[in-house]
Amino acid sequence: MSKYNYIKWFDEIGKEDVGIVGGKGANLGELTNFGLPVPPGFCVTAEAYTKFIKYAELDEVVKFLMEAVDVENVDDLTNVSKEIQTKIKEKDFDPELEEEILRAYREFSENIGVKDPEVAVRSSATAEDLPDASFAGQQDTYLHISGEEELLNHIRDCFASLWTSRAIYYREKQNYDHFDVALSVVIQKMVNSEKSGVMFTANPINNSTDEMMINASYGLGEAVVSGIVTPDEYIIDKKTKKVIEKNISEKEYMVIKNENGVGTRTVNVKDVLGEDAIKAEALSPEELDTLIERGLKVEKLYGSVQDTEWGFDTDTKEFYFLQSRPITTLEEKKEEKLVTLCKGLPASPGIGRGKVKLIKDISEINLVEEGDVLVTAMTNPDMVPAMRKCAGVVTDEGGRTCHAAIVSRELQIPCIVGAKNATKSLKTGDTVTVDAVRGIVYDGEVLKEKEEKKTESQSSGPSLGNIDELRHIFAPTTATKIYMNLGEPGLIDKYKNLPMDGIGLMRTEFIFTNMIGAHPMYLVKTGQGDLMVDKLAEGISKVAQAIYPKNLVVRTSDFRTNEFRGLKGGDEVEPIEANPMIGWRGVSRYISPEYEKGFRLECQAIKKVREEYGLTNVIVMLPFVRTPQELKVVKGIMAEEGLVQSKNFKIWIMAEVPAVVLQAEEFAELVDGFSIGSNDLTQLVMGADRDSGILNNMGYFDERNDAVKIALKTIIDAANKKGITCSICGQGPSQYPELAEFLVECGITSMSVNPDTVDYTRRLVASVEQKIILKKLRQM
Repeated sequence: MSKYNYIKWFDEIGKEDVGIVGGKGANLGELTNFGLPVPPGFCVTAEAYTKFIKYAELDEVVKFLMEAVDVENVDDLTNVSKEIQTKIKEKDFDPELEEEILRAYREFSENIGVKDPEVAVRSSATAEDLPDASFAGQQDTYLHISGEEELLNHIRDCFASLWTSRAIYYREKQNYDHFDVALSVVIQKMVNSEKSGVMFTANPINNSTDEMMINASYGLGEAVVSGIVTPDEYIIDKKTKKVIEKNISEKEYMVIKNENGVGTRTVNVKDVLGEDAIKAEALSPEELDTLIERGLKVEKLYGSVQDTEWGFDTDTKEFYFLQSRPITTLEEKKEEKLVTLCKGLPASPGIGRGKVKLIKDISEINLVEEGDVLVTAMTNPDMVPAMRKCAGVVTDEGGRTCHAAIVSRELQIPCIVGAKNATKSLKTGDTVTVDAVRGIVYDGEVLKEKEEKKTESQSSGPSLGNIDELRHIFAPTTATKIYMNLGEPGLIDKYKNLPMDGIGLMRTEFIFTNMIGAHPMYLVKTGQGDLMVDKLAEGISKVAQAIYPKNLVVRTSDFRTNEFRGLKGGDEVEPIEANPMIGWRGVSRYISPEYEKGFRLECQAIKKVREEYGLTNVIVMLPFVRTPQELKVVKGIMAEEGLVQSKNFKIWIMAEVPAVVLQAEEFAELVDGFSIGSNDLTQLVMGADRDSGILNNMGYFDERNDAVKIALKTIIDAANKKGITCSICGQGPSQYPELAEFLVECGITSMSVNPDTVDYTRRLVASVEQKIILKKLRQM
């Protein structure tokens, strides 16, 4: 093994090396030296970070910026964070450091026998995962990284992640000196998990150190983290190593590695493992025993209870520990004996306690009294008055977007749905606790101390989670609405508190690829159309509910033929086009006999969201419209599916084809709003491929071009003349202040931007509006 100054292999480090390789690196080294299976790898030391900063001459710059920052001032904190991160990402590595990193990667490649192997690049702060602080998630991790150049880029990104606003704020609140914390980077073999999960060597629910909890599901851990599957759960007596409680879930989906090795995809468990696997235990008895033994070893190693992540690698058929850290949230309290009565999906978070009222049908609803826990097969709108009185709601049926879930969230009542046997397990008069954080109904009144401590911590002062809420409170008011673009429904909880007026563009493609996974016409052909309707409705309603009553503008599918071919069954029905960007896409696809039935499924999903779930804040937007005639045809299809344009149901179109510009007033007669797709519009007006680096560098792809601005003004004028909405979805306005000013002066009604620029764009637009007002006042 070569000699290194800034590289430490896992077998060279232990728990005493936190100052050298950070908490994560030290833990992985300790696990390795203890003989437990860990994906092999090495650490770029914290000294390397210091050397990088010194070589880049950033140490004094960072200190100067940090001395001036006010962490309680959201804008100040954000601006300083971005400035530091940008400076780090722009700098080169010290030549000696770069040579060592690349040499280690090559040696690692030789050790595992793979050229340019895929690795996980994981940050490891030197104060991370210590017993008195949990830095988990404060810095970044990058997966499926391959090749020397990409490795260097992502190590630099990890260095920069030490200075995110969240990390800075956390260190400040924990009284850590910013300059006593450095960052190591862990380079580790990617684990292609056949099964995965987490293991707590104490029971985090009742705080018992005599018990341990293991969660398990199929595929990569993303499925559990994203919430698309509820894992199997085992509670084990650590002394006897016997399972004392077991909850086996129906695991319908799993996340696996993409066939091309880049990213992941969501698939049906039955398609990969067979129908029986859905209800079967993910772990065999032997595998469970192995995990129990290794969990006990990990705890013995560290001398404290541990929170671990594990994966069973498809390639090596070996269990690997991916991480281990002390459980810092374990409460010191008298142990509570928790008896589980039933379990389901947590649909509206919170903890409620009361007496059960079992309701078999609507005729019994008057029996529900203030503070009761309503238990029924499924709620309906007639039950809402009774639900308002409840301390909790539990249903046998339903998912997170069913009536009970939606109403409970609106009323802020703890709710568990899909409990299956709740009406059999719970009896009228029973006193229960509804833990709608974990989806469990317990016997008696329990978890009181846990809830009280949580309340105390929430009221004791500012928390990390309230930064976006503060942004919203102090955001300036603008006449021009500021919307947000969204692709992945699962991210809405992260962004819902941003200072936005709604979602101006929700792309449905993520739902197709990650939740449905099959071509619409394949589902039609195989009689699985309901799957698409249900999953599309689930994804859309998750977002619509989270931001209700703000508008959610849903763009119907805008896959090109090459993208549609990537879905299951797509290669059977999709043609091969030389230029799919201007090929069979958008409305031309919807009205084609070859796809019309697929579009009807999309319409049915929208109707389900609006009518069954009552989420009438959903607006439909049609992409890539070319002619008024095709627009009339597609509106007819929508009307046949129950989506009739009216004051209560609005239809927008994307204005991205020059034909829409030239016939803008005619199109404005047919719709309720335009959303200017500035990327495609600029591309088509200028005849400049937006992906062409040459043309971009030469300045051809620029929304500020006079021809593009004429097109923008033409669309806005037509919309204003008709009195309909005119929005724009793209980064142009937030990238170019002068373009934002131009659009506001033209009378655009809204702008929809990516989450990271919502706050900036709102402040920019407020400034522009004030400038325009001041200008007019001076003229007067």
